[in-house]
Amino acid sequence: MSELTRIPAPDGVAPAAAYTHVVMGTGRFVAVSGQLALDEDGKLVGEGDPDAQARQVFENLRRCLAAAGAGFDDVVKLTFFVTDMAHMSAIRAARDAHIPADRLPAASAVQVAALVRPEFLMEIEAYAVLPE
Repeated sequence: MSELTRIPAPDGVAPAAAYTHVVMGTGRFVAVSGQLALDEDGKLVGEGDPDAQARQVFENLRRCLAAAGAGFDDVVKLTFFVTDMAHMSAIRAARDAHIPADRLPAASAVQVAALVRPEFLMEIEAYAVLPE
């Protein structure tokens, strides 16, 4: 695991409740493309179900990180693309199953008009830093 520094509340910035404002570290950079709620056969998991989709997306993120020799402890940034901000509670629950509250990465959430297919409710990308 890379040695990461988290700054949850920089001077003059309101503390964040569900993410860390600044995460920094040195090492090898890993970028994981936006993951969708697809199983290993490319089939949608959880049509119309944000909880099921969020769980599958985080499982896909876990697998992608593992392929790079990383884990959620190495993640410095998550970006959530959602078709409805109401899905953020499902995303937070799935995230919290993988990342402890004291190790939250930086994060951004963006509501979009659409994703690549209308049945997808969310797409999540991750950036991680591994030791040299």
